Amino acid sequence: METFNGIRVLLVDDEPHILQFLELGLRNEGYDVETAHDGESALATVHSYQPHVIILDVMMPGTDGLTVCRRLKEEEADIAIIMLTARDEIDDRVKGLSTGADDYMAKPFSFEELLARIQARLRNQFPSLLGEIRLGPFVIDDRKKEIAFRGEALGLSPTEYKLLKLLVTKHGTVLSKANILNIVWNYDFGGEDNIVEVYIRSLREKLGDKEHRIIRTLRGAGYRVDLP
Repeated sequence: METFNGIRVLLVDDEPHILQFLELGLRNEGYDVETAHDGESALATVHSYQPHVIILDVMMPGTDGLTVCRRLKEEEADIAIIMLTARDEIDDRVKGLSTGADDYMAKPFSFEELLARIQARLRNQFPSLLGEIRLGPFVIDDRKKEIAFRGEALGLSPTEYKLLKLLVTKHGTVLSKANILNIVWNYDFGGEDNIVEVYIRSLREKLGDKEHRIIRTLRGAGYRVDLP
């Protein structure tokens, strides 16, 4: 599973089905996730869990999301807060943002949009957390454009880096030569598709993958990385 270098997300909502859906989705994306069902438990969890991002529902019984947000910002907590509400009114947006919220989403929303909002807040407030992705024996460092395998840097060219990153992050998925060409070399690539074979061969040499157990060839289909 892809992990985002220990990025912690706290989900706060009084609707159990929403918590369950978001928790499962975010865990599948590689985030560390905790949940809270009301404002007071959210505040207690913040102090013990120290999340980087809070997905915070506005309308909750007792201590509502606006109060939670205001109290955390008064404490100058270093947290990105994304407010959620079932209403899409301008005054609700203004209230949420005026309490110190960093972003605002109205229910219903797409999970893909939430992921994009989380990534945007992380880039803005915690950019150092996004530089490294760990997948099995691979560590991908986007800041340095380097990939380490079993603790050793592979010393890749820019194109080798793009290709191996693609294969590793899509591990378990068969990628055809056409797909690889489109993504790594762009759609306007005018060369021969055997360039993919050349680079795959080079990557296997650097990985010590003589038996093709890491980068597998599926005859007539493409290539797939299998993680141990």
